[in-house]
Amino acid sequence: MTLTPRELDAIRRHAVEEYPRESCGVLLVRDGSRRLVRCRNVQDALHARDPVRHPRDARTAYFIDPADLLRIGRLETEGFAVAAIYHSHVDAGAYFSPADRQRALLDGEPMYPDATYLVTAVLGGRAEATAAFRWSQEARDFVAVDLARAAWAWHERAAHLAGRAWQRLGQFVPGGKRVP
Repeated sequence: MTLTPRELDAIRRHAVEEYPRESCGVLLVRDGSRRLVRCRNVQDALHARDPVRHPRDARTAYFIDPADLLRIGRLETEGFAVAAIYHSHVDAGAYFSPADRQRALLDGEPMYPDATYLVTAVLGGRAEATAAFRWSQEARDFVAVDLARAAWAWHERAAHLAGRAWQRLGQFVPGGKRVP
């Protein structure tokens, strides 16, 4: 999985905009198409409704809005795959916490074994660092991966740009008129 600089910037901006609450979202991919889906963190509502069952608020936890989960599920039925899951840590480091690990596993197995998990540290309202983690079958755990290695290779960038160009050309009909 690779991130474009624009996607990484959007993830970091989302984290800053949500501060002092954790942000959350996903990157979905299908063929040459990519969709960054910002999700709503409903952790505060869960905490207010049942603080015993949900002892943490949105400053220290996230829970993706069920409506967003349904939207992601619909996109998966259309052939999109979850390539990245992201969230932020408020006034804390960019690390994969035990709670992050627990949320990513079901019966000890990753729910999205091929996804990259991104955590952005937002300190005092500024995005200070973003770290990436992936499931390692050998380690049976999530391990840090270098975001620099997630930079697009030249052929991936060219394929993406070619796909965008074809997408734009498809919006026009002969005579140069734009299709609404």
